[in-house]
Amino acid sequence: MAIAAHEPTPMNEKDLESIIAHALSEAALRGASQAEASVGQNVGLSVGVRLGEVETLEYQRDRGLGVTVYFGGRKGSASTANFTRDAVHDTVAKACSIARFTAEDPCAGLADEALMAASVPDLDLAHPWNLAAEAAIERARACEAAALAYDPRINNSEGASLGTHRALHVYGNSHGFIGGYPTTLHSLSCAVLAGTGEQMQRDYWYTTARDWRDLQDGADVGRESARRTIARLGPRKLTTQRAPVLFAAEVARGLIGHFAAAISGTSQYRRASFLLDAVGRRVFPRGFSIGERPHIPKAVASAPFDDEGVTTKDRELIDDGMLTGYLLSSYSARKLGLVTTGNAGGAHNLVVAPTVTGGLESLLRALDRGLYVTELMGQGVNTVTGDYSRGAAGFWVENGQIQFPVAEITIAGGLSTMLAGIAAAGDDVDDRGGVRVGSLLIAEMTIAGD
Repeated sequence: MAIAAHEPTPMNEKDLESIIAHALSEAALRGASQAEASVGQNVGLSVGVRLGEVETLEYQRDRGLGVTVYFGGRKGSASTANFTRDAVHDTVAKACSIARFTAEDPCAGLADEALMAASVPDLDLAHPWNLAAEAAIERARACEAAALAYDPRINNSEGASLGTHRALHVYGNSHGFIGGYPTTLHSLSCAVLAGTGEQMQRDYWYTTARDWRDLQDGADVGRESARRTIARLGPRKLTTQRAPVLFAAEVARGLIGHFAAAISGTSQYRRASFLLDAVGRRVFPRGFSIGERPHIPKAVASAPFDDEGVTTKDRELIDDGMLTGYLLSSYSARKLGLVTTGNAGGAHNLVVAPTVTGGLESLLRALDRGLYVTELMGQGVNTVTGDYSRGAAGFWVENGQIQFPVAEITIAGGLSTMLAGIAAAGDDVDDRGGVRVGSLLIAEMTIAGD
């Protein structure tokens, strides 16, 4: 059990803005042509229980200031966790010293002033949970207890964990922009085991939300982790074959994540993407669309502005299967001769529009005969070449009905072919992350087994 030592009282947004103002002023005094600074603080509580006993109890309190200065095209950065005036002064001095030794880069610098966010809308991202450690422990225990009581075949546990965190982030630059907003994130998870020896199976479930009141009931989380574990008992292997593959919503998110990585500005200007120069090409099937929606209230990846202060906007990345643009920061945009899309720091809520209704059942019927994947293992994804090969577990489906669990298999293909071969996107959307997508049916992949 670990409890952090006493830390200073958390600062408010005005306090953090004054630190940034001091850093920017110091940079100007030292001759920087441009400067930017970001400051954040994070406070949290995490508890973990296993078989009813407390395994971890941690309080977190972190804070930091990052300063970047530009002398023309020369850039220097430094950071500190000390917010005193002297420490801020020294940090800026170090950043300026570093900049004097770096090479000129014509693409370096702040995002254009005209693109700065004119206002910071309230996206309802902060819902603090004043939860005492004892109450957090009891919630985790209740979650695990529900899992262990679900079925007598559940005979062990990897535990249940509860976390509640709040953060405040403020960014400012020498354009005169300064803005910040608070966020919170809460989560509850459980993982249990069933069976014995080589027949032992494990699965898990979790819930996460900006607002603690939106979390799934803890007992339901525990029971779902147990249900998923029991469903995996007695898995079979498959013979090597080619067949349709249905990615469950919780793993389909990763497939869209590979696409997002391939269209990032960094991947494009480094010429390290399987979707190189793909704007204007049909990447997904006709009728398929992906939008970026940065302003969804309470969403995990919502943000009023990006890491450079650029206002975020709704946009369509995939329209009728066609790629319309990349995910660009100001630097990657300049490298490509384009304009930033407000994606410094990443994408903000990628939303895949369903192409079919009826939930998972309709997708299983569309699959008819093939593999339903519920877990992926390993790191066999190359977003440069598009090669895809990962260990998988799930269920074999015949006549649109789940027949038996499968394990110790590998699924393989090429990402370009996989994306173009998506036969259906379900409306069973998993909204727990920065990619909101339902189950995805791939027309055909190689399944390697016996």
